[in-house]
Amino acid sequence: MKVTIKNIKGLNKDVKVFIDKETMNSHMDEKYEEIKSTVNLKGFRPGKVPKEVLKRQFGKAIFGEVLDKVLKDSSTKALDENKIKPAGQPKLDLKTYGEDKELEYVMSVTELPKVEIKSLESIKFDQYSVKINDSETDKRIKEIAKNQPSFKEAPLKTKAKVGDLIILDYKATVDEKEFKGGQGKNTQLTLGKDLFLKGFDKQLIGVKKDDEKIVEATLPENFPEKELVNKKAKFNCKIINLKNPEEIKIDDNFAKNLGAKDLNDLKTLISKQINDEYKNSLNQLATNQILKEIGKIKVDEIPQNLIEEEIKILSQGMSEDEAKKNKVKFTETAKTRIKTGLILNEFGEQNKIKVSEQEIQAEVQKQLRMMPGQEKMVMDFYQKNPSAVASLRGTVYEEKILNLIKEKSKPNKKEISKDEAEKILKDAHNNDHNHDLSKEDKKKDKKKKIDSKSELKKKSSIKASKSKPVSKKVSKK
Repeated sequence: MKVTIKNIKGLNKDVKVFIDKETMNSHMDEKYEEIKSTVNLKGFRPGKVPKEVLKRQFGKAIFGEVLDKVLKDSSTKALDENKIKPAGQPKLDLKTYGEDKELEYVMSVTELPKVEIKSLESIKFDQYSVKINDSETDKRIKEIAKNQPSFKEAPLKTKAKVGDLIILDYKATVDEKEFKGGQGKNTQLTLGKDLFLKGFDKQLIGVKKDDEKIVEATLPENFPEKELVNKKAKFNCKIINLKNPEEIKIDDNFAKNLGAKDLNDLKTLISKQINDEYKNSLNQLATNQILKEIGKIKVDEIPQNLIEEEIKILSQGMSEDEAKKNKVKFTETAKTRIKTGLILNEFGEQNKIKVSEQEIQAEVQKQLRMMPGQEKMVMDFYQKNPSAVASLRGTVYEEKILNLIKEKSKPNKKEISKDEAEKILKDAHNNDHNHDLSKEDKKKDKKKKIDSKSELKKKSSIKASKSKPVSKKVSKK
């Protein structure tokens, strides 16, 4: 195989590949030998069909298979040997080909640009650790206890009030007629929560054990018997029992009921939980700082075909006019995303970062935990959509790259309190919100001010709005 490289312009190259006739014929002979044992032709024993007969019967089909394989293998080898990383699928132009002929083709390639990654190891970002005070831990434990109320038997003749637990039987009618689903036994209601029917709880305030009470309530929109929706029902309620709330004692038994060894262990677990809540959010701020710094790194040229592909993604679902109107903004956003992806990918390759199947499965399991009750739907989605799995792989790959950058860099370490963490996160959120205000809104506001002075001038430049770099350009198989 003979390979000739011709630089066309910038990142565009023409790679000319020539394979002599003898080599092509040897590939054909190998294929004939491969199929000989599988072909059954009348008048010939299995495996004894002459090559010339096979050639007459299957020559064109076999040549097509051989050509496809040779093109795939030789183009990959030509790019690898010449260390050319294509940005997108190369275009092949066949010059000479055919049975008993040499193969010559030209591969038009847009090459990925060379990117500098040395500066990544000196990149600056803030790394926070949050100090959780004992008072914060105690406050969280009290909130947990409050949300797990305990009840005790109410004294006889006690009247029900908000917060009490009522156990009741009921029979309901609409227009004096009973209906399906209109009966309940030992139904428990915590008064004031209004979880049964709107306004139902309020009518039970003041009842005592063994009382009977008629309660009226409107059946909701989601009531199973559609013909009864929005109709007023009468509920004949028999109060079986009444219980008063009692304060939960926060002790070792309480902790054990929550899965801890004892109260001290629960405090340790809760403290870590609070810390992790802030840690994840603050780590994302660090990631955003790193991505912002990466955005400042210069890349001489970005492949136009990648920019066009990214613009298509950004304008998905838009009308042609909308896409055209936003093209300048989308072009800048696309360049930022692609540049960031190229730099991260180069760092990943140079540091030999790989994503294992175990890591992909762990990420799928993480997605399942985030959607309780919909596990089967999520699993089916990933099983039926290889592109979704590839996207997941890209996300894991990018995360591993960013984590390694954090390890190799020298962060500005800061220990902060919970209140300081909340302020930092709030400020970051407000900054993002202000930055993401529509450019068109700002433009309209400016236009109004200029119009009032009759000094309207046309503006052609549109800056790109903030956008997080996507994993797509970073994804690694």
